[in-house]
Amino acid sequence: MTRLAPAFIILLLCAVATVTADVTTPPARYDPAVCAAADNTDLALALAAANSADCLAMMLAFPAPRLSAIPHDSYTLERASYWRVGPEGALLYDAPGGAAIGEMAAGFNYIRAVDTSVDGWLQRAGGEWLRRDDATRARPSRFRGHLLPAGWTQPFAIILDRTGIYASLKPGAPPSADSGYITRRYQLVNIFASARAGDGRIWYLIGPQQWIRQEFLAKVAPVSAPAGVTGRWLAVDLFEQTLIAYEDGMPVFATLISSGLPDWSTEEGIFEIWARLTSDSMVGAQDQPDAYALQRVPWVLYFDGAIGFHGTYWHDSFGYRHSHGCVNVSVSDARWLFEWTAGTAPRANGETLNQVYVFSSGQYAD
Repeated sequence: MTRLAPAFIILLLCAVATVTADVTTPPARYDPAVCAAADNTDLALALAAANSADCLAMMLAFPAPRLSAIPHDSYTLERASYWRVGPEGALLYDAPGGAAIGEMAAGFNYIRAVDTSVDGWLQRAGGEWLRRDDATRARPSRFRGHLLPAGWTQPFAIILDRTGIYASLKPGAPPSADSGYITRRYQLVNIFASARAGDGRIWYLIGPQQWIRQEFLAKVAPVSAPAGVTGRWLAVDLFEQTLIAYEDGMPVFATLISSGLPDWSTEEGIFEIWARLTSDSMVGAQDQPDAYALQRVPWVLYFDGAIGFHGTYWHDSFGYRHSHGCVNVSVSDARWLFEWTAGTAPRANGETLNQVYVFSSGQYAD
C-alpha cells in the first residue's frame, strides 16, 4: 500500500447508483455479511453479491457509521498560538527591537507564542522575542476521532484521499461520475464488502456500485488483546494508521494517527505508558537537514523511551506516516487520550498501568 497526501476538494453527491435488484423490507440490524462473496478474488461473484437485493437494502438502510465525535480541545485550539519559524534560521532578541541574544537554527521549527501584542514581534515560550516576519501562524487540525458504541464489531473506514476522486462502479475500473460518490477527506464510510482486482489491489464497497481502492481510506477494525494486556489500553495499527482505545476487551474510541516514516519507523511491540506531560518541547536531528525543534507539544504520553503519543499542531496528514517515530494524533484526540488514560483504576501499589500494543495488520507496497 502506498499513501500520498495531495491537495483536496470537498464535494459530495448524493445520487444512488442504479442496481438491477428489487429492494424489499429494510434490515433492522447492520450486517454487511449479505454483501460479501464467498470468494472475493472472483470479481463476478463479488459483483453479484454487491448488487443483490439484500445488499442494496443493507446499504440504503445503513449508508454510514452512526458515531459521535469527541469534543474539540477548544482551549488549545483557540487560545494557544503556534508559529512556524523558517525554514531558515531566525535571530532571537531580549525585547522587541532590542539586542540579539541568540538564533534559531535552520530546520523544522515551531514555537508557542506567549505574547503577540507588540506590533511586528512575537515572544516565544521561554521569553525570547523574534520578528513576526520570520514566522507564519500555524493552524492546528480540527480533526477528531469518534466514540464507539457498546458491542461494536463491524469495521468501518475513514476516507483519506484529498483529491476528490469519484468511486468506481466495480473493482479495478476507473473512477466514474455514475457512481454518485466523490471522496471527502475524513468522512466515515461503512465497508460492506471487499474484492481483489486483477492487479492484486484490494477494493472496498462503501455504497451501491461505489468501490474505493484500499489506499484511499483507513480501515478501522477491532483486534484481540494480546496476552497479559488488560484494563485501559491502546492498539496502534501501523498499516492502517489507526488507533483504537479499549476498556479491557471493549473498544471505546477510534481515530487516525501518523506514525514514523520509513527511516524513523515506530517499533512494534507491547509497551507501557511511563510518563505523562501536559506539554513537552521536542528536538531532534540537530545540525542535520531534517533537524526539528517543536515548542510546547501538548498532551504527551511516552511509551517507548522518547517515543510517545502527542498532540500535533504542525500538520493535518493523519492517516499517513509523517513522524520521526512518535505517534502523532490531533490535538483534540491527544487530550482525550491523556484524560482517558488518567482515569485508569490504580493497581495495589497505587500506580496506574496503561499498555500500548503496536502492530501492523498489513505490509506497505514498494
